[in-house]
This record gives sequence, C-alpha cells and structure tokens, in this order.
Amino acid sequence: MFKQLGLIGCGLMGGSFALALKRAGLVGQVVGYSPSPTTLAKARQIGAIDMAADSALLAVAGSDIVLLAVPVAATEATLEAIHQGVTADTLVMDVGSTKRDVADAARRALGERLGSFVPAHPIAGKESAGIDHADAQLYSGCRVVLTPLPETRPEQLSKATDVWSALGCRVTQMSAEEHDAAFAAVSHLPHLLAFAYYASIAQQTAGAQFLALAGPGFRDFTRIAAADPVMWRDVLISNREEILQQSQRFRAQLDAFEQLMQTTEPKALESLIREASASRSSWKMNSSPVGGER
Repeated sequence: MFKQLGLIGCGLMGGSFALALKRAGLVGQVVGYSPSPTTLAKARQIGAIDMAADSALLAVAGSDIVLLAVPVAATEATLEAIHQGVTADTLVMDVGSTKRDVADAARRALGERLGSFVPAHPIAGKESAGIDHADAQLYSGCRVVLTPLPETRPEQLSKATDVWSALGCRVTQMSAEEHDAAFAAVSHLPHLLAFAYYASIAQQTAGAQFLALAGPGFRDFTRIAAADPVMWRDVLISNREEILQQSQRFRAQLDAFEQLMQTTEPKALESLIREASASRSSWKMNSSPVGGER
C-alpha cells in the first residue's frame, strides 16, 4: 500500500486512477494539483483527492507514488516542476498515449532521478473527458503498456506492474519505439481518419441533411471523432512520423479500391473486399501480450 498519491492533473484519467486506488485500499491519501480551481473542487467533492495542492511540486512532496495525467506536450514542464520532490523511492508514472517523446522529456527533466520513472499507457478512456466523468472502474480489465527506460530501476518497474495489476489491468511491456509504431497503426491513424471523415461530411453544404440520415454504422465508425481535441492534437504531432507512415499505407489501399471502382472490375473489387472482410471477421481483441504487452 502507498502512503500518498501525488496526482498531477485531476481529469478523467487521473481522477479515475485516484478513485481506483482508493477503492482497492492501495493508498492512504491523495494530494492533487490542477491549474483549475474548479477541477480541484470537483475532485475533492467526488472523493478523488483528499487535499488540493497549490503547485505540482507540493502535490509530490511526501508522496511515494506520483501520476502525471497531463497532455503529453506538458510532460517535460511538469517533470521539471516536480523534479526536486522526486526521491529514489518515489514511483513516478504518466498515462500518455505516446512514449518516445515522454521518454525524451523525462531524460531532459529528471536527471539523476530518472530511475524513478516508469512510462505507462493504460488503454482506457471515455468519449467525454474531465473530472466529472472520472470512474473507479475505468481501468478494470484494461490493458496497460509499460515502456521502461534502460535507466528505470527494477524495483520501480515491479511496483508499477503490481499497482496496475492490483487495479485489474493486464500489464505488458515493450519499448517506446515499439509502442509508438503499434499505436500509430491501431489507434492514432483511426482517430485521424475519423476526424477527417466526419469533417468532410459536416462541412458540405448538405452536411446537416446527410447527418440526419446517418445510422448505427456511421455512429460506430465516427464515435472516436468526439475525442478530446487537446489530447489528440498532441498525439498526432508527437507521433507524426509513425502516423504518416501508416497513412501512406492506408492511401495505397484506398487508391487500389478506387482504381477498381473506376475501371469497373467487379470481381477484382469483390476480391479485395472479401479479403478484408474475412480478415476482420476472424480478428479478435487480443488479451495476450503484444511485443511484451499492451
């Protein structure tokens, strides 16, 4: 059990982590920091935090576990702000959706305290962000990818594995590079496509009329287009090289489909559709490790 969680960022992800730790009896108290007084007040009201700190450093002081639940672009500045409060025994984690940039930021910001940091990516979330949607069950049954640095201390990695496992998560490990390549394919590009596709319809003159006719298929395909704009702005920029590579592969497939439509080759077009359909029909969400685990 941890004595104190220092929570930096009291939104959906951070608030849910605090609630989950409390529900599991894994933490004595939670000290939270957010630049928004309203967010802090709400976090106290729902029991996610016990005390509000005036700064990130004050939230970390006396904490033996620290969670950064901030946009990935804010990681380096946040780590710099808490650097002096991190000890060799402090477990520091983040929940960012990209990992190479987080690892680089940690190396620049933490210096000799880098061994306390275990980058983490819980594969969980909701369409709506913010502390109002925090949920103690958010992480139950989800996969968590840890991307430890060469400098990460083994005991801190063990603590990170244990705490996520205690919350009911399936924990896996892989390198930051493997993580970003994989998630560019299965998460980041799908979000980019959903944003672009929805915008392409909504911005048409008859867009409102078209959307009024949309059904379950459209709803399911575009659900992730309602995701948090700030978070996904950062993800698309920080992992742009991997995402753009995946985008090029998608364009090649789209071009192949369009060419067969234009040349009216129904058998060849059906063959492409059948291949994709059969592959998708046999696919199941994998609960086993992927390159370590995800």
